[in-house]
Amino acid sequence: MSSAFAVQLILYMAVLAGITPLMGKWMLAAVDGHCGRGPLGKAERLFYRVCGVNPDEEMTWQRYAFGMMLFSGVGALVTYFMQRTQLWLPLNPQHMANVTPDSSFNTAVSFTTNTNWQGYVGEATMSYFTQMAGLAVHNFVSAAAGIAVAFALMRGITRKSVNTIGNVWTDLTRLTMYVLLPICFVFALLLISQGMIQNFNEYVKVTPLDPAQGEQSLAMGPVASQIAIKMLGTNGGGFFNANAAHPYENPNMLSNALQILAIFSLGAGLCYSFGLMASDKRQGWAIWSAMAIMFVVAACFCVTFEQQGNPALAQYGVDQTASTLQPGGNMEGKEARFGIAASSLFATITTSASCGAVNSMHASYTPLGGLVPMWLMQLGEVVYGGVGSGMYGMLVFVVVAVFVAGLMVGRTPEYLGKKIEPYEMKMAAFVVLVTPLLVLLGTAIAVAGEAGQKGPLNPGPHGFSEILYGFSSAANNNGSAFASLSANTPFYNTALGIAMWFGRFAIMVPVLAIAGSLARKRGMAVTAGTLPTHGPLFVFLLISTVLIVGALTYLPALALGPIAEQLLLVAAH
Repeated sequence: MSSAFAVQLILYMAVLAGITPLMGKWMLAAVDGHCGRGPLGKAERLFYRVCGVNPDEEMTWQRYAFGMMLFSGVGALVTYFMQRTQLWLPLNPQHMANVTPDSSFNTAVSFTTNTNWQGYVGEATMSYFTQMAGLAVHNFVSAAAGIAVAFALMRGITRKSVNTIGNVWTDLTRLTMYVLLPICFVFALLLISQGMIQNFNEYVKVTPLDPAQGEQSLAMGPVASQIAIKMLGTNGGGFFNANAAHPYENPNMLSNALQILAIFSLGAGLCYSFGLMASDKRQGWAIWSAMAIMFVVAACFCVTFEQQGNPALAQYGVDQTASTLQPGGNMEGKEARFGIAASSLFATITTSASCGAVNSMHASYTPLGGLVPMWLMQLGEVVYGGVGSGMYGMLVFVVVAVFVAGLMVGRTPEYLGKKIEPYEMKMAAFVVLVTPLLVLLGTAIAVAGEAGQKGPLNPGPHGFSEILYGFSSAANNNGSAFASLSANTPFYNTALGIAMWFGRFAIMVPVLAIAGSLARKRGMAVTAGTLPTHGPLFVFLLISTVLIVGALTYLPALALGPIAEQLLLVAAH
């Protein structure tokens, strides 16, 4: 591991720790209604009157879940029909054609579920209207939906003897209006100052230095506004096909640093919000620490594998690109502006969170280097994770860890004074098992059928890894890809769309059920036999639970893909 990477990682974690309390307090103040003053407060109250919403009315978990599903379903339908008719809609200076039915279905589900998987070339497929009125809007509201469910679960854990967990319409409105929009407005201006474009111009025709290459077209568009929310909301969908490797989406190292900081900022802040709601900040910091340890270890492994390079080529010295700032290693697929260290850090961050943004091609990583981001997704993206989804995913693992600890010492498991009983464990088990079912079953169907076998661009274990990575990304609502899977086909658009939908809402509903069940419990006094859930021992137990579940579930599949490829690579095949 190079000193350049170590410095970047230390600075990143220090800044992230510094902004965690700020983000945590901000989000909690927003959902509690403490930000509704001035013009924004008037706009919020007007919005409620127009929609017929009583912001003070609390909901049971069933009503909360129904509202979330209704909101998401209508949003997906609107986005689908927007793509199917974009040729006749405004803000289409390039006269982009209507999108095909299967691609429209996949994209509508993708952006509704905060996955932002893209099987299309953005600058050649989507009009400005579709990008802004459809996809960018989903970037905001799908992010708000994830945070809202996280707060609903945190209310369920911290409230006592009530049947309600909040109001879905109030949570969605306040999180969008007071958290996501203001931050993204400032963030977009910062990105524009670094050279990111923001316009509605027609594409620019230019003549290259070598006229024999012919006239080329430079894509334009409202990029900065979409990149701001795609990173902050852990959406990841790129305006351009090259995503964060494109100079219009990621002009320099400062913009790269701002973007990766934005990816973790809200997920880390929710840990602090939880500590405040539990009236014990140590509870939040314990979860934050467990996430941080897993992330740092994963990042170190990823960059180490990449800086070791390709053993089959290292004997010839052809992949050693050593310099003062860039040690030798595997530069294939890396953006030259960022190098191995910044690319590996970006890859680890984007797959720890449910953010599909990439600044390098993951398919070109070494087998074990590519295994790290793949496994981070398969763990459920609980390492800070997507906005909201990382927090409620980790709290589900907390429930499992507390239950296991209770069995080990022969006591009734409890968390923050709430007994963990069979109902909560059934829901937690469903949450833990549903994404592996989607990933492994989807991968099995793909490799067994002719339509699925046509997708990978590489044979053998690497081709298997491309399919496994694709379904891992879809079912865990990440959206990144190995970038060597031809996924814009009816089979993959449909299969991945189904995986994305159930990977989102088959998790959200049981999480809300857990919230409702815990909210009804009275709470128990702390005794000498109560398991402390804020110290190093519990952090170790939580990390162990996450890793053991991940290893038992996915190790056989990983052995057929990246691990087998690494063994072949070492053998110089």
